[in-house]
Amino acid sequence: MRILPDLTAQAQMENRPLAGQTSGIPGYPCYRTVEETHASLFDLAAAHPSLVRVLDIGDSWEKTTSGGANGYDILAAVITNQNVTPPGGKFKFVLMSAIHAREYATAELVMRFVEDLVQRYGTDPDVTWLLDYGELHIIPQANPDGRKQAEAGYLWRKNTNNTNGCTAFPYYGTDLNRNSSFKWRGAGSSGYACSSTYRGPTPASEPETQAIQNYVASVLPDQRGPADTDAAPPDTTGLFITVHSYSELVLYPWGYTSAPAPNAAGLRRLGDKFGYYTGYQVCQPAECLYIADGTTDDWAYGELGVAAYTFEIGTTFFQACSYFENTILAENLPALFYGFKAARRPYQTPAGPEVHTILLNGVMTNTITLTPGDILRIEATADTTRTANQTTPPAIAAVRYSIDAPSWITGTQTYTMTAVDGLFDSPTELALAHVDTDGWTLGRHTIFIEAQNANGDWGVPSAVFVDSVLPAGFTFTADTPVFPGETAHHTLAITNQDTTSHTYTITVVSTVWAASVLSPTVTLAPSETVSVPLTVVVPATAADGEAQPTRLGVESEASTFTFSIMTEARWHRHWLPLLAR
Repeated sequence: MRILPDLTAQAQMENRPLAGQTSGIPGYPCYRTVEETHASLFDLAAAHPSLVRVLDIGDSWEKTTSGGANGYDILAAVITNQNVTPPGGKFKFVLMSAIHAREYATAELVMRFVEDLVQRYGTDPDVTWLLDYGELHIIPQANPDGRKQAEAGYLWRKNTNNTNGCTAFPYYGTDLNRNSSFKWRGAGSSGYACSSTYRGPTPASEPETQAIQNYVASVLPDQRGPADTDAAPPDTTGLFITVHSYSELVLYPWGYTSAPAPNAAGLRRLGDKFGYYTGYQVCQPAECLYIADGTTDDWAYGELGVAAYTFEIGTTFFQACSYFENTILAENLPALFYGFKAARRPYQTPAGPEVHTILLNGVMTNTITLTPGDILRIEATADTTRTANQTTPPAIAAVRYSIDAPSWITGTQTYTMTAVDGLFDSPTELALAHVDTDGWTLGRHTIFIEAQNANGDWGVPSAVFVDSVLPAGFTFTADTPVFPGETAHHTLAITNQDTTSHTYTITVVSTVWAASVLSPTVTLAPSETVSVPLTVVVPATAADGEAQPTRLGVESEASTFTFSIMTEARWHRHWLPLLAR
């Protein structure tokens, strides 16, 4: 065997720390080490416990082998709002990186994506609904033993298993992206243990492979039949992406053969959406790279039927930080974000239009504050051209919106938007709706907007926030949740901000549970304030966590409006002290 000392020395020279560098891979401060990646996951979970959970899903080869290095846990993280459980459960997106150790940019891209989502939750309506209705599962360091070798400057690809017939450093190890149990030992891998594509002695022989497959199979349901020719159903849910470098490609199954997968059209359609955002070529590996067997994306699609992809990001293994920060992030973060949106129905919704450039009352913003009774003007662009597919895009056929739940939630009412130019007949259309907020519940509302093309395909939704607040001079204070059979006591404070006296009449317009206003009519001098008690009787049959609206009307010489309040039932637990023995 001939070793290439010049290449190894060059790589190690590049990995000397920069002047003043205190963190990151030596010479590449933008990329976190294995330890720093894991620490960041735990830090995120500590800072955002309702959004991030870290899981130990298995061990690296070195950790399972006594007498050697300590090795590592294989860590996954789940990013979702754990306090929200939508009807029908949450859709899942599994995102993995760094299964090939030397591909520096991959793990950092995944970490930046997660950090961006967590930081924007609660302020960005699209991020918020994604984490309320979906789950992102990440495995950022899928090959930590090999990654530590690569951090030292070696062009290390495989894991560090040296028990399969190759002990020459730095050539031993198993290629984890040839070790998956689906279509193992075919074309595109090697049985020679020192080869960079050594597939291992048996399918899924490596602990890293076992950890990945077991975890992904526990997250994404199996929705495809056992035969190679069985297609997953059109409404299959779930998305799997493994991030590699390099070549600027979006690859989809099959990788082990040049033959098309049964869901080739759907896989290509979502791939073309990724290609639009990244600018990468979209293809099966045999078309643009090479045949590869035993890969993780072939396994995810072949065994589970989910839409599965490999992103080959960037232009080199040890990508310069400047290129990563300025190009790779800009190309790939929007693609991953779209993928999360499409993960509920990855074979269907990418066929539909996207909605973007939303104006609220003439302003391009994702959040607006209104008082009950205000009219909200929504303008949104529906667009079928956002794809790398060069065929003629279909025309827009319809645009609709829903309030406080996406259209797929059972019982959600949708409302039609109209074409600003009078007719939906072009691939890009501006749609318009006027929304009356009279009677809206106080607080934050989410409006979901989605579009349909002339083929009947609905696309992914885009969302905006509308904060409903009382007019100046009015303040509502809600009671805490009460036990079924008890009465909730709310308060409406009114301050006359005018220069003349006003009489205010407060009425119960409609209610599910019995409600009353204790002082329905009050007269206030200028600057005078009064608190009006409101009571709602929670029935004894109310379920734990059940909340029902009461719509109130306010009328005075200065203004008239209606708004809604919510009363919640809660089964309190009463703890009795232990008796002394």
